[in-house]
Amino acid sequence: MRLRPLRFAAVALMLAGTSRLHAGDHMTAAEVRTTVTSTPAGGKIDLTGRNMSGDNLSGLDLSGADLSRANLAGANLYGVKLVGANLTAADLSGADLTFTWIIRADFTRANLHHAQLQTIVTSTALSNTQAEAATFVSADLSDASMTVHFSFDNMRGADFSHAMMSADMSNQSMGLLRTEFDSADLIGANFADAGLGHVTFRFARLNRANFTGADLRDADFTGAYLTGADFTDAKVEGAKFDGATLNDVTGLTRLAGTRSAQ
Repeated sequence: MRLRPLRFAAVALMLAGTSRLHAGDHMTAAEVRTTVTSTPAGGKIDLTGRNMSGDNLSGLDLSGADLSRANLAGANLYGVKLVGANLTAADLSGADLTFTWIIRADFTRANLHHAQLQTIVTSTALSNTQAEAATFVSADLSDASMTVHFSFDNMRGADFSHAMMSADMSNQSMGLLRTEFDSADLIGANFADAGLGHVTFRFARLNRANFTGADLRDADFTGAYLTGADFTDAKVEGAKFDGATLNDVTGLTRLAGTRSAQ
């Protein structure tokens, strides 16, 4: 009969230990999981500014969590649910976000440099919707490796320089495994030297976007708004610009099938 009080005491000590952690202290994966499981149903998981760098957090449900300014550099976030989570100014550099759920997540000013974003869950349906769009305003996704449907996302001023998004279509009958930016807000985004082969930008807002030196072979800009965009030294063989707005574009010769802004 004495084992039960001892067991409760052990749990209490674990919780007390996590509560004494300061924002800059490193939380182990076990401490993070304890924090998640001890949060009451309907309560918000608060990991603001916590240092979880390098932790294996795979499979955790962090939906609605406050991860603003958190350090998740190099963390394993495989299959983690970040639905509606706040990751404003979080450090996710070098993190693995394979199969991560990012529906309505906020990555404003987050650092995703050299992160892995593969087969990301972006919608509860087959296609993205405006209501489920994520936010990446001014986020750093430079040198990241990505296969993500970013359609409808707000990505104004995001940095995709040197990111790897080109799709291999040789073994795809339907071509679904590729990055999409359809109807996304990418005004002022930086795609310099990025790999964007077969990526779609249909009806995306790309005013003043920087595509200098980017590989855009077979990319699809149908109906995109490209006023003031810079394509200097970009590879555009096979790219589609049907119905695109190309006012004051730099680096493109005159293309058939385009239109000016109304």
